[in-house]
Amino acid sequence: MVFRLIYRKRIVDKNHFIYHNETMKRTVYLDTTIPSYLFDNRDEMSLFIHITKKWWKEESKKYFIVTSESTINELSKGNYPNKEKILEFSLKLKMLPFSEEIVRISQIYIDHCLMPNELEGDAMHLAYASYYKIDFLLTWNCNHLANANKRNHIRFLNTKLGLFIPDIITPLELFEEEKDVYR
Repeated sequence: MVFRLIYRKRIVDKNHFIYHNETMKRTVYLDTTIPSYLFDNRDEMSLFIHITKKWWKEESKKYFIVTSESTINELSKGNYPNKEKILEFSLKLKMLPFSEEIVRISQIYIDHCLMPNELEGDAMHLAYASYYKIDFLLTWNCNHLANANKRNHIRFLNTKLGLFIPDIITPLELFEEEKDVYR
């Protein structure tokens, strides 16, 4: 098996599977909503913000967290509160390497009406998570990503393309079960 170094603590094999020093940890890809909610303070979003902060504080260390250039590019656009803090936080995350194959996969998602017609957003996040065989794509985007009505379409297309099918979930779904509830 041939390996190539992509980051000090990570390598990817020829099948695009990520290996890291934290061998027993599952992988989580963060889209733009997670870093955004970590620094948000809008009252109308307070429940999502609270859950995101709680997940980050209590659960994130149990996973190998990654993101991509697409997340950074998306977060770099526009003017919004705490933009600098969000970008600073996001730039400290492990970055998956860019590949032209990810752009090709994203375009297939768009062409098959799986994702909105913009290459930089949701299609790219799903393509990164699928291409690199990431266990969980973590998002609050319940319209285009964490949507039960889209799961079969995602499953069908990724299977047809021979791609991994990541679990696309919200932070609420990724809390560890309490151990003593069955006693």
